[in-house]
Amino acid sequence: MPDFAKADLQLVPRLLDDMQRQGYAVIEGFLTDEQLQAARDHVNHEVERHEHEYFALQGQAAVKGSIFEQMSISPQVKDLFRQLYQGGVGQPPRSPDIFPALRCLQGLTGKRESYYFHYDAAALTALIPLVTPSEGRYCGDFIFFPNLRNIRTNLYFNILEKAVMQNTLTQKLVTFAVKRGWLKPVTIKIVPGNAYFFWGYRSLHANEPCDPKALRSTVLLHYGEPHSRDNLASRLFLGWNFRRARVSNERTTRKDVG
Repeated sequence: MPDFAKADLQLVPRLLDDMQRQGYAVIEGFLTDEQLQAARDHVNHEVERHEHEYFALQGQAAVKGSIFEQMSISPQVKDLFRQLYQGGVGQPPRSPDIFPALRCLQGLTGKRESYYFHYDAAALTALIPLVTPSEGRYCGDFIFFPNLRNIRTNLYFNILEKAVMQNTLTQKLVTFAVKRGWLKPVTIKIVPGNAYFFWGYRSLHANEPCDPKALRSTVLLHYGEPHSRDNLASRLFLGWNFRRARVSNERTTRKDVG
């Protein structure tokens, strides 16, 4: 298993302070050059399978055998996430598992995924860029409103809040306000190989548009869902998100590659 040496527990106090103070924290060079190249090789294979259009692969089974699976089961990485979660939330997580999601913006379908502001189901999120455009106006920069809400004790209030913020009308209104400059999210020009930590459950986040001719690929590591998945309402809401990703993938996947 690869050594993720930058997952250093001594960084926990600094990371927690940065996430509280500015909304995010960074570990520069989280992936070595060799690890970043291995990740890009896997991305290139998937890009061909999905005909250079948008796709999202969610969960360990979807990235089995890749460096993304290795990242999500690494004892070093899991220890780092556990300490960050406990330090930020104040209690142990319900599950020790890290949920990976490989996401690639490209083509016209990728352009439609911009400005999709949402809250994550998991408390802690790490965004690790793999390939990003470096020139032009549309580079898919990460944008977010950090720490807008606290972790909700009531599942149904959380679902209601997400439904209000993530419906089509609200998305259009927020996007319009951001484009006009009425709302000013924090903007991060992400760098491949770095790891950007933020409280995904608490922060409304999205990405800016990406040039359809370019590729923006990231892996997201989600950790610590405050609400149980055993609840029917929770399963239905999560199921909608999975179906949304699956439909996008099925539209673009070639059956004759790999």
